[in-house]
Amino acid sequence: MRRIVLVTGGARSGKSSFAESLLRDASEKVYIATAPVCDEEMTERIRRHKLRREKENWRTIEEQINLSAIFDGLPAGTAVLTDCLTLWISNLIWKAEQEKRTFSESDMAAETEKLIRSLRRFDGTAVFVINEVGLGIVPDNPLSRLFRDCSGRCSQMMAAEADELYFLVCGIPQRIK
Repeated sequence: MRRIVLVTGGARSGKSSFAESLLRDASEKVYIATAPVCDEEMTERIRRHKLRREKENWRTIEEQINLSAIFDGLPAGTAVLTDCLTLWISNLIWKAEQEKRTFSESDMAAETEKLIRSLRRFDGTAVFVINEVGLGIVPDNPLSRLFRDCSGRCSQMMAAEADELYFLVCGIPQRIK
């Protein structure tokens, strides 16, 4: 049976720990990690996270761009945690820049819709983490505003599709939906 959960909140609010706890008892757990390796500190952070997850019987799949392909290839009954959509959005924008093409909020909507279509075919539990970036001031540059807008679009679309939505504040989850 399909179940989609979205977990949001500020940076370091406890989203990932809470999201993991939702799947702690699942027999087949997959962790989709979207973080790119960009420096030594991040390399070490990723290494530590992988070791911790292995001890808790998570299978890690590192995918920065094509999340829908992962869901299309998983067997029924799998519990999946994608951590996080915020980095996925950043990765999509970065990839477009590397390819010298523009990326817009409508491109983000299309990518999110592609993910949602794969989730509708997926017969398992899918938990997603995304930072809430829209509670602060309006960013002062176009790239930051694009990121904020894309994040807001993705969050709204995923929340509409989700069966459950949680907002974390200081490590405390509040069920919204």
